[in-house]
Amino acid sequence: MKRRRLLIVGLVGTILLIAIGLFAAWQLWRIVHGPPQLPGPVEAIPQAMASPPPIQEGPADWPRWRGPTGDGRSPLTGTRKDWTGGLTRLWEVSFLCQGTRTAAWSAPVVQGNRLVVPGRDSRNDLVFCLDSDSGELIWSGSYPARTGASHGPGPRATPAIDGDRVYTFGRGGDLVCWRLLDGVLRWRRNVHDVGGREPRWGHSASPVVYEDKVFVQAGGRALVIAYDKLAGDIAWTAMEGSAGYAALALMEMDGAVGLLVFHGTGLACLDPADGAVRWEVPWETNYDVNATTPVFGDGIIFITSGYGVGGQALQADGNRAEPLWRNRAIASHHSDPILIDGFLYGYSGQSNQNAGHFKCVELRTGREQWSTREIGWGTATYVDGHLLCMDIEGNLFLVEPDPDAFRLVAQFTGALGEVTQAAWTIPVVANGKVYLRYMQRLICYDLMPQ
Repeated sequence: MKRRRLLIVGLVGTILLIAIGLFAAWQLWRIVHGPPQLPGPVEAIPQAMASPPPIQEGPADWPRWRGPTGDGRSPLTGTRKDWTGGLTRLWEVSFLCQGTRTAAWSAPVVQGNRLVVPGRDSRNDLVFCLDSDSGELIWSGSYPARTGASHGPGPRATPAIDGDRVYTFGRGGDLVCWRLLDGVLRWRRNVHDVGGREPRWGHSASPVVYEDKVFVQAGGRALVIAYDKLAGDIAWTAMEGSAGYAALALMEMDGAVGLLVFHGTGLACLDPADGAVRWEVPWETNYDVNATTPVFGDGIIFITSGYGVGGQALQADGNRAEPLWRNRAIASHHSDPILIDGFLYGYSGQSNQNAGHFKCVELRTGREQWSTREIGWGTATYVDGHLLCMDIEGNLFLVEPDPDAFRLVAQFTGALGEVTQAAWTIPVVANGKVYLRYMQRLICYDLMPQ
């Protein structure tokens, strides 16, 4: 009898171990390959306007990744702080991705009456220009692009509006310049043609426009490429190695501008004029995933990565960067912290679980001020003295930044409606509205008092 019990216990234990192993394997597959199909209905692409309206500018535009000043801050003021009953939905579209396995993650950009957002069908990268007030389609464009499938073949990078042009960067390495007025394709280049190499989860680093050039992370034999923004000619290439997933950033140091490149194995500062490397520091992670945009202020740069790696502050100038501190207070997979009055506010943890920590950390010392798990794991934008956060289940939170305590001001549960997979795209705030993107869907809410 005793021997029989031991056999049963052993059998049950073996079955449990197998089940745990299968579950772990499924979780790993889900993290690597992502959702197999789009959630919810997909609308047909509507007819574009017969005649595009003139381009306007707004009082609080959001023309590129992390907003007009590249630090995640919106200049909008006078917003509504009482979210009782939720926010008023102004419009919604569900045609940004066509088909069933075409997930795309790019955030929209907004200039006045123009909202530009990339999408995808089974064979092509798509780009849509919508009326930012009504959601009507002003124009659309496309080009054939072969890409990988993990987490969907659609674009990840956020476009950049510069004057009368807008630049998109696809997962497969296509940098494309479009006319903002009517969507005429000005030029298209693929980074692989000059030695670029697509990282495991696709080209994701949002392009940056500065003076007469547009910059992208390309990887391979041309880690960074600078193109002439008008003609598309290559101005220079710099470095070699694996591309990171973080957007490039511009930082003024000692009266000169440096181009920060958080690539697959470190952080580098380049001269935007010719690509010369001013300095570089190593920063290695699992799978070469450096995906958060460098944050900087008062001569200090902060970088962070997931997989338990943590974050590091660097005292930097135009010639060198020296480590100031390193810890795991903020270990962010791909959610950019916001720097406010010398303190970092941001999510720490992995992006596939809504169980991370939202923290406040002093930039100069690395000291953790507080940590909360009340708002899951997600992304954050700064607007009108507050942090507007969205977790990966599509719930919105309004947080008052305070280094002494976590202060939740308002919340809006279910802002994205039904969410079956992680909602990773950051909320975009522009001209009194907040835009929420979830794969094929884009929803616009009013942020101003009624």
